[in-house]
Amino acid sequence: MIEIEYIVKDKHGMERLRTADKKAADAYDKALEIADRLAQLLRDDQVLPDLPDADIEELTIYLARNARNVERVLKGKELEPSPPPGKRDDHSEATAERPTGGADSNITELKRAP
Repeated sequence: MIEIEYIVKDKHGMERLRTADKKAADAYDKALEIADRLAQLLRDDQVLPDLPDADIEELTIYLARNARNVERVLKGKELEPSPPPGKRDDHSEATAERPTGGADSNITELKRAP
């Protein structure tokens, strides 16, 4: 049996996601790239200068993974209703930060390094 596994690492080389789903890996990688740019924007503009880097990282990953709703809020529109777990097309439920809760998931939950 051959298994293909995708491993997404952050810019520091820390493993953030391990999955057999290429689409989920690509979506998470894109979210990490966007989060890095958002974090740089917040740092450059000195928004919340006392916020620890770990908290900025968590915030920017959340914003990047919820970009559709963030954009809707910025445009003054209502939030999109949340689909049931496992039905999101951006694979945002299948990540290292949130367990999927499904027994048939092909995502390995990762714990944050201390």
